[in-house]
Amino acid sequence: MSDDGSTGDVDPAQLERDGVNFAQQAVSYDNAGQYQMAAFYYMEAAEALCNAAHSGSKIPNITGKANEYNERAQQLKSASTNTQPHSTTKTSQQLEVERAHFLIKQAFDEDEAGNIEGAKDLYTEAVELCINIRDSSTDKALQDKVTKLATNALERAEAIKKLLSLSQSTSPTLPKTDIQPNPTNKPVTSTGKVVPPLGFGAFVDCDDNEGQGSAGQKVTRARSQQGSGAVNVGPGGYTKEEIDVLRETSNINGRTYVPFMVTDVREKFAFPVPFSDKDGKLALSAKQKQQIGKWVRPEDFCDNPQMIYAVSAFSIRQTVVSDCSFVASLAISAQYERRFKKKLITSIVYPQNREGDPVYNPCGKYMVKLNINGVHRKVIVDDYLPMSQYGELLCSYSNNKSELWVSILEKAYMKVMGGYDFPGSNSNIDLHALTGWIPERISMSRGSDQDERFDKEKEFKRIMDRFHKGHCLVTVATGDLSDAEADRAGLVPTHAYAMLDIREVQGKKLWMLKNPWNHLRWKGRFCETDLGNWTPDLQKALNYDPKNAQTFDNGVFWIDYDSLVHFFDVIYINWNPELFKFTTCIHSSWEAKEGPKKDRYNISDNPQYRLELKSAQPSAVWCLLTRHITDKADFADNREFIALLVYDTGGKKIFYPHDPPPYKDGVRINSPHYLCKLVENKKNATYTLVVSQYEKNNTIHYTLRVYATCEFSLTKIADPYKKQYEKRITGQWKGSMAGGCSNYPDTHKNNPIYQVKMDNNSTENYMLVELSGPKEYSVGFEVVAVSTNVPCSFTKTTSGDFRRGYTVLQLDRLPGGVFNISPCTFKPLEEGPFFLDLNSSVPFTVTQLR
Repeated sequence: MSDDGSTGDVDPAQLERDGVNFAQQAVSYDNAGQYQMAAFYYMEAAEALCNAAHSGSKIPNITGKANEYNERAQQLKSASTNTQPHSTTKTSQQLEVERAHFLIKQAFDEDEAGNIEGAKDLYTEAVELCINIRDSSTDKALQDKVTKLATNALERAEAIKKLLSLSQSTSPTLPKTDIQPNPTNKPVTSTGKVVPPLGFGAFVDCDDNEGQGSAGQKVTRARSQQGSGAVNVGPGGYTKEEIDVLRETSNINGRTYVPFMVTDVREKFAFPVPFSDKDGKLALSAKQKQQIGKWVRPEDFCDNPQMIYAVSAFSIRQTVVSDCSFVASLAISAQYERRFKKKLITSIVYPQNREGDPVYNPCGKYMVKLNINGVHRKVIVDDYLPMSQYGELLCSYSNNKSELWVSILEKAYMKVMGGYDFPGSNSNIDLHALTGWIPERISMSRGSDQDERFDKEKEFKRIMDRFHKGHCLVTVATGDLSDAEADRAGLVPTHAYAMLDIREVQGKKLWMLKNPWNHLRWKGRFCETDLGNWTPDLQKALNYDPKNAQTFDNGVFWIDYDSLVHFFDVIYINWNPELFKFTTCIHSSWEAKEGPKKDRYNISDNPQYRLELKSAQPSAVWCLLTRHITDKADFADNREFIALLVYDTGGKKIFYPHDPPPYKDGVRINSPHYLCKLVENKKNATYTLVVSQYEKNNTIHYTLRVYATCEFSLTKIADPYKKQYEKRITGQWKGSMAGGCSNYPDTHKNNPIYQVKMDNNSTENYMLVELSGPKEYSVGFEVVAVSTNVPCSFTKTTSGDFRRGYTVLQLDRLPGGVFNISPCTFKPLEEGPFFLDLNSSVPFTVTQLR
């Protein structure tokens, strides 16, 4: 990597061409007096040229040209207030014509794709709408135009009807298409397999194309970094448990969001009348309620609405919705698309054209595919947006008011999150929902609980290297700041910022950040007024002119790394999953009744998984535990802390949290995502993964996904003892029956005794004995073989060292016979209740002897 951070992974020539193209459009709008559009494209040209400069462009004075475009954009923004022509509201008839054209276009797309039944319906609706327009108009030219449209649509609709009529009697061969008609009228996968109703069961995500592995595990078709295609895909289906989990967590904030299916790309978007969401308007935030004037559609506030004019990080503006982390996530996703020429977030918005680009829908319906609760889910919204009494949008929007992608994406995400009154989240959560990229949280907290493992230099080098290769997306967040401290620093407390660039130049480590508000910038070292630090050589190396930056505040600034570590608390990184060739996931639940509330002493009831790596080479393995969220209150006041523990025990079941000590442990966090990273050098290593929690009050639904650079298998560890024969005995140590351990022979003999009888001649019986008592006592038990049908390997055995609150013993290859089990505390006279749990592979009876 060169000193300025460029790697050659980005093509500066393409960015240069973008800059020239945007500049030409800007000049065209400028000459036509359309100053708002001109200013927008001047800003886009400046951004493209700056990205080209940062990526190694050799064009002389490219930064100077970018600065010229920025200056012109600022001039036009101020001038456009008084000189920009007022928008002309389209008539209802003009809007109907737009919908008629869209209906016919959608009908043609369905027709060409082979969905002739759907095409026929759309053609018919278009004909009816055209006739209504013709009959209500006195404009001869318009009447002729819509009559021609109606005639063409009617002819094709009639041809389809004849084809369908013939197919019922002769079954002619229909045109070959990507999606064939489905006679069962049920959803189908791309392979023609009928999918269970409501989107559950063996559904296939249209982007991830999840296949199924053995034993109920799913192996996702993960693309390699070079895009070489899917690997490690096997047959099978979702388990019943997984279907139940995905169904249960589809109900989010009172609405149902089913998994996204292959067939959902054929969603109907064209209607004769404007679409309105059946779920109604979104709940407004307190600030929105104070300023709301009305709900508007795009045609109410702009002449030529489009979904996208130019995906830009600089054009995104947050307003009064408390979603700075989401807006920051949009900004860095947009910058990634622009810089690396790869669709990241524009690919999740529908309807789309044949190139896969989202398009404006005059009928007002949109679908957004979000990665929520373990799978991609479909979110339907209309295009109603909140507007203030003064004509300003009260949601996030693009500086080009005619561009809708920012507002539509925000509305879809806010709908899932319960409304615009969303309490806020963090960029890890938001970016994972938007992109599916792997979330990692790095604490830089200045408080007493600072993560001592934060390696400042190592993290900077890692982020700089990976960011410029397009491997990650990065945001940073401030913590609590006093009003005075925030004002002096020019920062917002508990606020997310998008990282647009990171460099190490002339020994200085610098980050370029963007405030989602599009104004209010850092005031410390390397801000635009710090001309002492901005030497001519540094300005040239970073293609940055601080004096030019002083002329306008777009919320973008440079900050040195030391100041960032001091004033910011957290770095959020989302990693491209294509870095890993293999991945799989399991969806499951951990019932509230299973295991203790806190797993300090006993983790035998925690969900456990066997992870077996199949590689002789060093491998990277990342394990992501995602807790499903169904109520926005979980974001505002989440008291459930999760972690994923890793034990190097050859994949055996773990009973005690620290015996043996975890190979990988971590701080329990109340975020929905917990990432555990392994870099392994051992050949064919096998581990036990244990889902852990700090204080479990409710049932936890979760997804465990593993990413690896080598082949592996992930299977849930089955308990061989917990078959169909289990009993729980409730007892107590009281008075003389609290006799203590065998160190006290005079009283030990008075402890409770339970006699277990297994009436068979097998020597392959299995039994698991668990004793749970008060946490303040050390507990244990002994097992005595009273009589056995065949010789037994022991006469008397114990649970081993006494342990606080919980102990367990596995009895393997046990012969049929009679056994006495005596639970006790370590010291006499330690009174209290206990549970003795017996789980056996064969039937048994229990009798209390004392």
